[in-house]
Amino acid sequence: MNSRAFLGGIAFAAGAVVCICSAQAADLPRRPAPPPVAPVAYAPPVYNWSGFYVGGNIGAGFADSSWTDPFTGAHDTFNKSGFLGGGQIDANVQFNALVLGIEGDFDWTGLKASGHDSLGNTIGVNTQWTSTVTGRVGVAFDRLLVYGKGGVAFAHDNDSLNTIGGAAASASLTRTGWTAGAGLEYAFAPNWSAKIEYDYLGFGSETVNFPAAVFPSTSASLNIQEVKAGINFKFGP
Repeated sequence: MNSRAFLGGIAFAAGAVVCICSAQAADLPRRPAPPPVAPVAYAPPVYNWSGFYVGGNIGAGFADSSWTDPFTGAHDTFNKSGFLGGGQIDANVQFNALVLGIEGDFDWTGLKASGHDSLGNTIGVNTQWTSTVTGRVGVAFDRLLVYGKGGVAFAHDNDSLNTIGGAAASASLTRTGWTAGAGLEYAFAPNWSAKIEYDYLGFGSETVNFPAAVFPSTSASLNIQEVKAGINFKFGP
């Protein structure tokens, strides 16, 4: 066998091996494609309630008031209601989901009523404003804050009296009492939040001293319920 025939045989054998391997590779199952990688979801940052807030509020007040003269026994009760509006300042500190804060508010009120006591005297009662200084404890669910509050309350009354004998007198009284309430606040923007809350203001009975000789001292009680909606602006991030 000469060299040319030998090389031709080697080439033929190599071609046959390539054909066999190609046929076997075609019979093998294809490798499955790798699963697609899910895109990374963007998680917005959790809202931080820490900061200093200033805002305003409007709402309605409902008051129960009584009037008693210890000398004559004359008495009367009043149910007062009206709009209120004012402002508030807050400061909060957040620890995980716990939010602690303090708040002061002031509201002008239109809580007026008049009537006649058991002797026929005409009495007018007018609560002109209320104010509270409270501590707040809340739980934050990201942008939603659920809170309770409690502290000291103030109210200013202007009272008038016209007796059946024709005497007229008036007196002013600034009351000090207690308050408790609860509310919801929602942060709808990075520095803005809206809230709604209920507050109870209890003042008990206090003595109203009239300058007139008639009814020199009268016991008057006052308790107020307030429902308010407000908006706050937070300073800082």
